Amino acid sequence: MKLARIALFLGCSALAVTFAVQSNLLRTHLESPRLAEFSRLRSTLDHLKFFSLGHPTPPADAALADIEAPEPKPIPANIPLLSKAETLLLIGAAAEKHNVPAAFVKSIVAAESNFNCAAISPRGAIGLMQLMPETAQQFGADPAIPEQNIDAGTRYLRWLMNRYQNSRSSIKRVIAAYNAGPGNVVRYHGIPPFRETRSYVTRVMGFLKQFGGSPKHTGFGG
Repeated sequence: MKLARIALFLGCSALAVTFAVQSNLLRTHLESPRLAEFSRLRSTLDHLKFFSLGHPTPPADAALADIEAPEPKPIPANIPLLSKAETLLLIGAAAEKHNVPAAFVKSIVAAESNFNCAAISPRGAIGLMQLMPETAQQFGADPAIPEQNIDAGTRYLRWLMNRYQNSRSSIKRVIAAYNAGPGNVVRYHGIPPFRETRSYVTRVMGFLKQFGGSPKHTGFGG
């Protein structure tokens, strides 16, 4: 029994010594300048929120800020201004050229721009007949030139008249298509339910009556 106690005492003593030595070495390692430097670096990186070796992920707002908004289309400068008499002469010439009643063209011009050559809509439509640049380009016209603007707009009216000539309420479909596009007229099988378009059709029909025209004078029955 005495030998067993001695052996147990010696074993515990050796374990205590080993633990003390290892603890001392660990303390020395933790207090080394390199580890202290690494701790300061890690603290700095944590403060800057660099959690990876790559580039940090930008916040959602920053990502959205990188998306540039489309630039607004430039407004044509130096659009010539015409008198009412000059404008009516251009309308008459284009109407005769494309076989569209002058009163009908005049009604569209009145509703679109009130005979203002320099009218520019918030959507970028230009001139007397408020042509979008893309539409004017399809007809090979410069919308900033009143003569070309009226010619292209009247030609477009003729195209719409040919398209809807056998349709019910054909003249109103032509007017609605000029305002909202032929695609919407097809989609809704007639005048689209847009307040702007319905108001536009009513205004043009009112101008048509004012200028001495009628559905029959446009070549349509109603």
